[in-house]
Amino acid sequence: MPSPLLPGSPFAQAIVDLAVPVALVCAAILLLVTGLITVVLVRFRGGRGVPEPPQVAGARPLELLWTAIPLVLVIGMFVLTARTMRAADPPIDREADVVVVAHQWWWEVRYPAANVVTANEIHLPVAAPILVRVESADVVHDFWVPQLGRKVDAIPGHPNHVWVSADAAGEYHGACAEFCGTQHAWMRLLVVAQEPADYAAWLAGQQTTPPAPTDAAGKRGAALFAERTCIACHAIAGTTPTPANAAPDLTHLMSRRTLGAGVLQNGPDELTRWLMDPQTYKPGSKMPDLELTPAEVADLVAYLGALR
Repeated sequence: MPSPLLPGSPFAQAIVDLAVPVALVCAAILLLVTGLITVVLVRFRGGRGVPEPPQVAGARPLELLWTAIPLVLVIGMFVLTARTMRAADPPIDREADVVVVAHQWWWEVRYPAANVVTANEIHLPVAAPILVRVESADVVHDFWVPQLGRKVDAIPGHPNHVWVSADAAGEYHGACAEFCGTQHAWMRLLVVAQEPADYAAWLAGQQTTPPAPTDAAGKRGAALFAERTCIACHAIAGTTPTPANAAPDLTHLMSRRTLGAGVLQNGPDELTRWLMDPQTYKPGSKMPDLELTPAEVADLVAYLGALR
């Protein structure tokens, strides 16, 4: 994951602007204290037959100095922290642009105004501050995209909010930063920052309903998807009577970059491997091994592989 010290947004930059001077001050204190202790140990070390040194009752100027300097440092850090809190976490002035729901172990991503649902990817226009509401469907998770902003907990029943923005187009990697179970390490998140026109085109594409398959393999795959337990957990726009969200929405599955919240790159070959035995790639995940035959997997890939 890219370093948090390489910020890609004004919110992340504000955090770095606090972290760097605080780290330098702490390093200076460490060096000073270590140096003074070393000098005392070397210069005033005792030996055999050396009498105990005279005791000094106090030194008022020194005591005032070592009280005043920490006080000034604490006040300075307090001012910097208060400024950073306002810059990194501005007041909420509207409804959330994006709702992210954390699940074990994947991310549900909703765009309420556009009625779009996707998974494990957040798309946003460059340089636009996006307000994200973070929720949890099960246990405590933590939403964190280091280059774009602060961490925020996803707590069941208690939504939190975080501002996210990107200075430049590109991909920004995030993850769950709170241990949440077996596959915590593979609960990855990708933020894709796009130029406004590209973002608008992506959003418009996500609002469309994929056409029904016309080839024989795709038709068999669609029937298999409806007959097996797939339809109980996954939703596909235009096909599922009751939207399901126990597992990622698959409406535009092949427009995404990864499978299994980052465990595999997305493509026909990887999708085939995933369907054959998901527990091999993500042990403990809630995607069961359906014991599909190679022919059934090929039909499902023909169907799902057309969902863009």
